[in-house]
Amino acid sequence: MKDLPVCSKVVIIGGGIVGCSTAYHLAKLGVETILLERQKLTSGTTFHAAGLVGQLRSNANITQLLGYSVDLYNNIEAETGLGTGWKMNGGLRLACTNERWTEVKRQATTARSFGLEMQLLTPREALDLWPLMNIDDVVGAAFMPTDGQANPSDITMALAKGARMSGAQIFEDTKVLDLDVQNGVITAVITNKGRIECEKVVLCAGQWSRDFAARFGVNVPLVSMEHQFMVTEPIKGMPTNLPTLRDPDRLTYYKEEVGGLVMGGYEANPIPWAVNGIPKGFHYSLLDSNFDHFEPLMELALGRVPALENAGIRTLTNGPESFTPDGNFIIGEAPELRNFFVGAGFNAFGIAAGGGAGMALAEWVKNGAPPYDLWAADIRRFGQVHRDTNWVRTRTVEAYGKHYTMDWPHEEHSSARPTLASPLYETLKSQGACFGEKMGWERPNWFAAKGQEARDIYAFGRQNWFDAVGREHKAVREAAALFDQTSFAKFSLKGPDAAAALSWIASNDVDKPAGTLIYTQMLNDQGGIECDLTVVRLAIDEFYIVTGTGFATHDFDWIKRNIPAEMNCELINITQTRAVLSLMGPRARKVLGAATTDDVSNDGFSFGTAREITIAGCPVLALRITYVGELGWELHLPIEHARAVYGALMFAGAEFGLVNAGYRAIESCRLEKGYRAWGADIGPDHTPDEAGLGWAVKIRKNIPFKGREAVVAQRAEGVKKRLACFSVNDPDVVLLGRETIYRNGERVGWLTSGGYGYTCEKSIGYGYVRCEGGVDKTYLETGEYELEVATDRVKCTYEPVALYDPKMTRVKA
Repeated sequence: MKDLPVCSKVVIIGGGIVGCSTAYHLAKLGVETILLERQKLTSGTTFHAAGLVGQLRSNANITQLLGYSVDLYNNIEAETGLGTGWKMNGGLRLACTNERWTEVKRQATTARSFGLEMQLLTPREALDLWPLMNIDDVVGAAFMPTDGQANPSDITMALAKGARMSGAQIFEDTKVLDLDVQNGVITAVITNKGRIECEKVVLCAGQWSRDFAARFGVNVPLVSMEHQFMVTEPIKGMPTNLPTLRDPDRLTYYKEEVGGLVMGGYEANPIPWAVNGIPKGFHYSLLDSNFDHFEPLMELALGRVPALENAGIRTLTNGPESFTPDGNFIIGEAPELRNFFVGAGFNAFGIAAGGGAGMALAEWVKNGAPPYDLWAADIRRFGQVHRDTNWVRTRTVEAYGKHYTMDWPHEEHSSARPTLASPLYETLKSQGACFGEKMGWERPNWFAAKGQEARDIYAFGRQNWFDAVGREHKAVREAAALFDQTSFAKFSLKGPDAAAALSWIASNDVDKPAGTLIYTQMLNDQGGIECDLTVVRLAIDEFYIVTGTGFATHDFDWIKRNIPAEMNCELINITQTRAVLSLMGPRARKVLGAATTDDVSNDGFSFGTAREITIAGCPVLALRITYVGELGWELHLPIEHARAVYGALMFAGAEFGLVNAGYRAIESCRLEKGYRAWGADIGPDHTPDEAGLGWAVKIRKNIPFKGREAVVAQRAEGVKKRLACFSVNDPDVVLLGRETIYRNGERVGWLTSGGYGYTCEKSIGYGYVRCEGGVDKTYLETGEYELEVATDRVKCTYEPVALYDPKMTRVKA
């Protein structure tokens, strides 16, 4: 046994596949790294993983990350000389209903969008690949040739050896007892064998991560769930090259192992584990097999694989795994503690993600940023509600149970609701609101007509709310609508250096007179868009910042960590103190004018300004801005006045046709007007010039800001991708995002957003058109375009300007 070093640049806690992969990649990058494992490598949950490796996800970059895992697993055995059990035997997915077949066809298009090969097969062709199954109920199947399977322990050991070969040190039987944190700075890791001075810590402790991180104020919202799979004795005639099989309509998965089958699944009624804490000494440990709980899955499996009826059962493995409320893993630097990184909560696809997650974590640790946008898995996607472990567990049970159910468009979770709600929740509910949820907040998505149930009925075609949203959209365009947007994240930045700090972080010019409203991005050093938000200057030393509900933690963290150390100002989250009512439409001024004695004329209250007005005796900060393409105001007010202001507005608006409206109408209107959505159309991988937002960047002013050099360099070189709008005249074509874009018959990108414009009466999609030789106005305008929707090619029209503009005498048709 070698002695424990007294210092290291980075210490990794946890010796499962993610920890070992992170050590491997950090060592490859030349970073001094120590990995500590309290028992033996893989002894937590890695050793009992099933080992299926699939790649396709709904997010392009998560798919890319999983694809990296496959590339790594193809080569790690040759590099280290250790067997991994890796087989690229492909992955087969069945569809047994017409709705599931539509889902699979949309997945095939998504795969093509992301550069993966997914073959659609007839039932007979699927049987040729998987001859043990019964195909009586199979409608079709999809085959991914580059998917595969691995031996989890072997591949982890290979990564560990590769890490050591590049200089990393790994210590087993070394328990981390504590961290030494001085004034918010990590200085050391304390173990049962001594102290290691370090600069950065990477927590890859699986289901133990939540409790350990919580000791230092860091929230890692995961919980443990029982997960069972069966391993059979050898089955006669078992092919050794059998692909992995996923049968979502029967909730089950399969892989060949030593001449037998592994069969597991995701039941609708999963069992949480370790509700009161993980038992001490739980390593290389399994739970008691629960045959009664597994029996329904077994019955479903027998209908697919009749040979299981006579196969001997070698084991029924019941191993707890860590799961998250949204089914994606957790990665990144914790917003609560600098230089504390997390890679955990892999939802039973840790083997598939392990290689790529280790690569991404290593680059994040070394460079201060991930290799590409990983927002879908970023630890900052969570908020205050996710600190409640009971809430997390309740939602995670639902997410686990939906693992193999239909992935419907616009589907909402139903559990752990309501949690956070506007004071208008009951009022709007009584008026027909159908609510969605984001970050724990209840938000009205649409309003049912009298006699219509306020409930989503899911489908891949037009859903039951389509006409209701059309009515709301029409009101926005022709009269006025009121939206409850209380869930907006709202921050206050105050202090003598507030203007200087914000001027450095924001790419637009925020150093404007008090009462000015500024739309701005905040960029990273590569010019990528980290935040997309609204800033109001309230005073010489005070700013009010508004951003999207789901971005509260992320944007707060980005602003706070980029305030220069020498500057004196304070950022405060005031989200839950303020309500927001957005009044939008051509008659919005008449409604507002009837509800207040303040001057709201265009001369008295111009676009891009903000000031305090009074409604029903309540102070209201009114922001003249729009995200729907119409005259309007966001009305920000103390939350205790929400009911009074709402009542006054609805009373004043009765004669002008004012109606309630929800977020789906906002989405439809913003697509027609060409407004961008962060997390979809724009993000860290997209620059303002690529997104058509270069007009909001203060390049012409001699003002330094973060990301400026990258924007200047790109303007000199030109862009290789550009966000473009496309429309489809066929009303039956439903665009959801991820549809493949073809230019002159060649794949050039995919849609980042999709929806329907009720005014222009067209389906609308936005996506980046890519070309290594450069993309300019001429390139966009000279192409003939098609979209692939559920594997069908449909003609579409490139739209160089917004499909709707209230200044136009008619809608572009």
